[in-house]
Parts: sequence; C-alpha cells; structure tokens
Amino acid sequence: MYQVRSLYKSFGTFQALKSIDLTVPTGSTTVLIGPSGSGKSTLLRCLNLLEPINEGSILFNNQEIGTVVRDAYRIRRQVAMVFQNFELFQHLSAVENIMLAPMKVKGVPRLEAHDRALALLEKVRIPDKADSYPDELSGGQQQRVAIARALAMDPMAMLYDEPTSALDPEMIREVLDVMTELSQGGMTSICVTHELAFARRAADQIVFMEQGEVVEARPTEQFFSGTGSPRTRAFLDQILH
Repeated sequence: MYQVRSLYKSFGTFQALKSIDLTVPTGSTTVLIGPSGSGKSTLLRCLNLLEPINEGSILFNNQEIGTVVRDAYRIRRQVAMVFQNFELFQHLSAVENIMLAPMKVKGVPRLEAHDRALALLEKVRIPDKADSYPDELSGGQQQRVAIARALAMDPMAMLYDEPTSALDPEMIREVLDVMTELSQGGMTSICVTHELAFARRAADQIVFMEQGEVVEARPTEQFFSGTGSPRTRAFLDQILH
C-alpha cells in the first residue's frame, strides 16, 4: 500500500525526518513508536500529504504521490486520518457527523448516508448514540464516532495519530478494541501510539523511530523478542518496566 524511500522533511533548519525507508503492505497494520519528537506524527502527516516532503518518494498503491501536490485532495479521499482530538462538529449529532462527508464530497443520497452511518455506529459499538451530540458523549465514544466518520468514506488505509492520548485510561481500551477489529478485518493501518499492548495484539510490524530516523522496523514478534538494536532494547526496558 505504501512504499517510502529516502524521505526527508525539514522545518526551516530543523531536519524532522532523515532518509526514511518504510514499506507497509496492503492489509497490514504498522505501529510507529519512539520517544516524543522522534518524527512519528510528521511522517504520518507526510503520508497523508498534510506536509510536503523535501526529498524522496512516497508510493501509494503503486502511484507516486510525494511530489504531486495537485493530487493531494484525491489521495486524501482514499486515506482516512484519525487525530488525537476528535474534531467532531459540535452542532451535529453522531449520525450527522458521519453522514456529512459522504453527502458533501461523494454525493451520497441522504437516506443512503444515514443507513451507512447507523451501520458504522454498530461497527464501533455505539449504535445507541446515533442521536447524541458530542458534548453528550464520553471521550472514548467521541473517538469512536471519529473512526466511524473516517470509515464512511470507504478509505483504502487508516492513519491514526495517537488516537487515545486524549482519553482517560478507562476509555482507551474501548477505542483500541475497535482499532484492533478493523486491523484484523484487513484494513491497512498505520498508527502512532504508546500503547504497546495494542501493538503486540494488532500490529504486523513495529517501527521504532528516534531523532527523525527509523532505528529499526521488524515483525511484531521479532520486535518484542529482545534481540533488536541496543537503542530499541533500552527504549522497551524503559516503557515496559
């Protein structure tokens, strides 16, 4: 689905990403981990063309997208992104939030969009919240509405930027369970997260980043085997103990 080669991204004189190489197979789940400021979210934003790259190549579904800025809108219609903050429209109910983009962007008839939205609320396990407004929902419920809204555009891939970081601990599991089900269902997913239990359960590969570079990318079982680079082992020791 994604092939990234020799990607560089800078903000002024600050080099945020340095020679990034990454392959994300179709139907797989990749988790990006690493200390704060390592470039994980910047990489995710580059993959969704929210940030222009300085050098390198990004192939999406075998098409070069990294240098074709004029096609950014078309690409974003095929890739959904879920952010830390839910970004729901406060004046719309849950079902209306989900219906909006298919109707406005894809021209889906209102009744069809409504039925699809209800089905997606069922998928994310909150069918009874269809008529609730964001301020009537918990943080976990709002994030699940945001995931359903993303799915309403029938994306080829889902990008998650620390989707549980704004949630209370008891709400994290309900969001991660939905993400795990989507991953196990074959949705191509790339997730920036500190939730290593989710990574163990759902990821096909783990990518450890530091100071704008990929330290290593390995299949999940190998990554947690304790045989990785000294820097990776030191990071895991700090997080897991």
